Amino acid sequence: MSNDAQSFYKHIAQTSDDPMGLEIEKAEGCHLYTGDGKKFTDLISGIAVSSLGHRHPNVIKAIKEQLEKHLHVMVYGEFIQAPQSRFAQLLCEHLPENLDRVYLVNSGTESVEGALKLAKKYTGRQKFVAFHNSYHGDTHGSLSVTGRDVYRDPYKPLLPNVHFAGFNNLDELDIIDDETAAVILEPIQGEGGVILADPEWLKEVRKRCDETGALLIFDEIQTGFFRTGTLFAFQHYNVVPDILCLAKAMGGGMPMGAFVSSSENFEVFKHDPPLNHVTTFGGHPVSCAAAYANLKTLLAGNFASKAAEIEDAAREILQGKDILEVRGRGAMLGLQLRDAELTQKVVKECFERGIILGWTLHSNSLIRIAPPLIIDQELLRESFEIILETVESNTR
Repeated sequence: MSNDAQSFYKHIAQTSDDPMGLEIEKAEGCHLYTGDGKKFTDLISGIAVSSLGHRHPNVIKAIKEQLEKHLHVMVYGEFIQAPQSRFAQLLCEHLPENLDRVYLVNSGTESVEGALKLAKKYTGRQKFVAFHNSYHGDTHGSLSVTGRDVYRDPYKPLLPNVHFAGFNNLDELDIIDDETAAVILEPIQGEGGVILADPEWLKEVRKRCDETGALLIFDEIQTGFFRTGTLFAFQHYNVVPDILCLAKAMGGGMPMGAFVSSSENFEVFKHDPPLNHVTTFGGHPVSCAAAYANLKTLLAGNFASKAAEIEDAAREILQGKDILEVRGRGAMLGLQLRDAELTQKVVKECFERGIILGWTLHSNSLIRIAPPLIIDQELLRESFEIILETVESNTR
């Protein structure tokens, strides 16, 4: 075991008893490389982060150029910094008119925390509605609206007045009432098992929010930036949120998140008191430069069709009696197997054959598939064939 590995296991706080423990030397495109010369195909994009692959040249160029200018200079919101302004303008140019102002943070859970605070401040209400099997992050507010008790119970009491309903259940929407500050949901539940929102249900949620004055928050932390075939998943549904939460693929591999809403909504953050939501490193200039280059590259490419090609290949190749379903949209897919034991074996054996897969927090019988959007068809299909072989070899 190398010195770095020893330090990892001795000094880095662990999140499980059995981390993957891959010692990364380099990452490039769709591949990760270890110090002992092994190459791995990353079919989960660092959990939906590296949509342009690892170290995309446009992103690396932007990072290097910004490093020659300045790093952190002031807490968020006080100084005019070109990387922040340019990224926010480009993002808003591709969003509906009511999503015209961006608050930059460092991560997905921070974007959710900010969205919850904004909803409470704007509406003057305290109640939130969320959905079973959702996942919105692990900080206290985000965890409060995450719909899985196994993760919530160790940290109770959490945020009060949070109510959960069934995802895609039309019969429970009367839980949204005139005391509700906001409804928060994922258009596609990621950690819940890659579950797509029903279009009619989502429209009814929007309608119910309009009737009661509740704000609608879409958590697109996993689904954003062409992961599902459109820039954002809500564009599949023609349902526009009041607040949009973003992160993961936003920074092109750099840490970054944001929540986006209207100028009117954001007025409440400026007074009673001033500076009532602040962040030191949110909108870090290097992350913003990377995010701008990342978004420019995504918008200039044919990544909607790339995502569709990934889904088509998965549905064509990953078929068999022990593959119960290929679920999802675009390059956000889940491979439903018969049980947790088979899933664990397949993920482990594919890892041994040089393919990195994963599972979701709320489902131990579903394999996560979220490859970089730049992956070529030959590598993609070869990887899917190996997955299929591994499933079949463990079910004979």
